[in-house]
Amino acid sequence: MDRQLQVELGSRSYPICIGRDLHVEIQSRISELRARNRPIALITDSEVARCQEPFLNACFRDVPRWELPAGEVNKNLHPFIEALEFLAQQGFDRSTVLFAVGGGVVGDFAGFVAASFMRGIEFVQVPTTLLAMVDSSVGGKTGVNLKAGKNLVGAFHQPSAVYIDLCRLETLPVRQFNAGMAEIIKAGLLADREFFEQLESMDRLHASSPELVSVIARSCEIKAQVVASDERESASSGGRALLNLGHTFGHAIEQVTQYRSYLHGEAIAIGMRMACELSEHLNLITTADTQRVIGLLQRYELPVCLEPSLSIDALMTAMGRDKKKREGSLKYVVLKQLGNAATQADVDATLIERALQKGGAI
Repeated sequence: MDRQLQVELGSRSYPICIGRDLHVEIQSRISELRARNRPIALITDSEVARCQEPFLNACFRDVPRWELPAGEVNKNLHPFIEALEFLAQQGFDRSTVLFAVGGGVVGDFAGFVAASFMRGIEFVQVPTTLLAMVDSSVGGKTGVNLKAGKNLVGAFHQPSAVYIDLCRLETLPVRQFNAGMAEIIKAGLLADREFFEQLESMDRLHASSPELVSVIARSCEIKAQVVASDERESASSGGRALLNLGHTFGHAIEQVTQYRSYLHGEAIAIGMRMACELSEHLNLITTADTQRVIGLLQRYELPVCLEPSLSIDALMTAMGRDKKKREGSLKYVVLKQLGNAATQADVDATLIERALQKGGAI
């Protein structure tokens, strides 16, 4: 193990273990649980089961497994009920520990299953995509999608540990890796200008880059600090909501395109560009700042414009159903400067429409 961080949440604090080839650590965790007569279950998806078969066999050979069909479109209530029925039929009880092995879809889904079964069981995150490693596996947000919008059903349920094994990235398609870089870039943009500039100065990262451990660790540190200060996103301004930089736009893009046109990180890349455009219209950052963000996103072949163009009306309607809406008002995350984000309420709708137009909506 190269690095270990801690998400500080009092009695619910947990470690984030980062390194290459962590199967020994995971096997040790499983052995420890079994020594205490703790039942173990596994949720993964069909694509992870295919690509990570040797790893799954090494760590979870005789663990009862339930597989979710791969893809964001399957993160909904129907398979959620099926997974709960599986756990019940297997005779699992409140002492069960559920391992979530997969990308963000699996982590969100399995976390919600763990939060719901027997009114809450322990679960462990083993993310297999870069995006899940730096974002969805940390912080305890779990949930599934409704037709009306993304993650509209869910719960806050923290994992008991996160194992970030960079060897899992060896089978990850380049497009998926690049989508994860969107969340890493977001971390620098919202809280650490020096980190953002470090990413600008680096050659394009890939799964075997030696700098990747430190880059992932810094991204996780930023998220852990924000989560520790505002776990349930209840702060009246700032707080955990800052992690949604680009997400109000991005989630609307995903929902309107029915989760079929863009990977999550790709939609967030477009959303970050739109957030930068909005910040410009509010006279907070400059055009040059926006171009720097666009340039770094494009280095990883991430989209910064919608293609084909989507309806502004459809996107505005989708944003109106965003789960972050409170008391009839939606706060947007904007940039005061690169590395310093803030929440902004009561944004003029015409400015939102201008930002959408810049992103290619019509």
